Amino acid sequence: MCEHCGALRIAYNSCRNRHCPQCQTLAKERWLAARRADLLPVEYFHVVFTLPHTLNSLAQGNPRVLYALLFSAARETLATFGADPRHLGGEVGGLAILHTWGQTLEQHLHLHCVVPGGALARDRTTWLPAKPGFLFPVRALARVFRGKYLAGLQRAFHRQVLRFAGSVAPLAEPVAFRELLAALRTQDWVVYAKPPFAGPTQVLEYLGRYTHRVAISNDRLVSVDAGQVRFRWKDYAHGNRVKTMTLPAEEFLRRFLLHVLPAGFVRIRHFGFCANRGRTAKLARCRDLLGAVPLPEAPAAPEPVAALMLRLTGLDITRCPVCRAGHLRIVAGFRPGHLPAPVLDTS
Repeated sequence: MCEHCGALRIAYNSCRNRHCPQCQTLAKERWLAARRADLLPVEYFHVVFTLPHTLNSLAQGNPRVLYALLFSAARETLATFGADPRHLGGEVGGLAILHTWGQTLEQHLHLHCVVPGGALARDRTTWLPAKPGFLFPVRALARVFRGKYLAGLQRAFHRQVLRFAGSVAPLAEPVAFRELLAALRTQDWVVYAKPPFAGPTQVLEYLGRYTHRVAISNDRLVSVDAGQVRFRWKDYAHGNRVKTMTLPAEEFLRRFLLHVLPAGFVRIRHFGFCANRGRTAKLARCRDLLGAVPLPEAPAAPEPVAALMLRLTGLDITRCPVCRAGHLRIVAGFRPGHLPAPVLDTS
């Protein structure tokens, strides 16, 4: 209720579902602030590990297994190259974010990694810098990543943790599964590794659009009419041209649901010297070796929502939208599923 004019406004809580195309903005901003605070004063690299589309159908029935294997294979690949004295000879670190979609909502399984250009020596006495503009050879990264992923997939098959149904049911036979692995070994897997054009903050901002949302945001939706959904998409193959796609509602929902993650699955993970275990001490050691200014102590409590919105958008969400003079104050609450009594219009 407005303390000035008495206007009433019902404000609903966020659903807080990580697949919601509208919620999670505040969570994203807090996550970005924490990641910016972790940045070291070194060159950063944007590394992307992509799975072949041949694995899409298998991933649909086994998302938890195949997604977890993507994280572990990428992490182990980067750790292997980082520990090699021919490259860095120490422990690398970074964060990885799972993406499962492309612009048209089709499956595109890949992992974005943000990796500092250097490593912490095993005895923690030295920072081992990467060569300017170069982290690791991408072709070699792709081969090692392919080998580690397929070895993990083979182990998953032997442990009988994979489910085979529908179009992938024939793969339950050992011979058919071996043929699949053999075919995947002959393919060139794609790994991308380049320094972010405008620094690590830019790639964090880019990834921040997807860290707490999935597949599509509301502003890309054009219309829903007569069982058809129209939405905008960016055609990267033709100069990033913005185009409009129309899909039957059932097909649109099918594509969207491909990207709903298994319950409890963690899609943002840290590894190496940025891993949660020992992270604070290791990052502090890296900053010390690099001569960086120590980080200020984190605040005891998170920034209030109203203050965060005012800082980010300049919008005071406590200001009355009717009179613009008073401020809103909470006067009552109601449980989910229990709507408040209708408010009489006494004007």
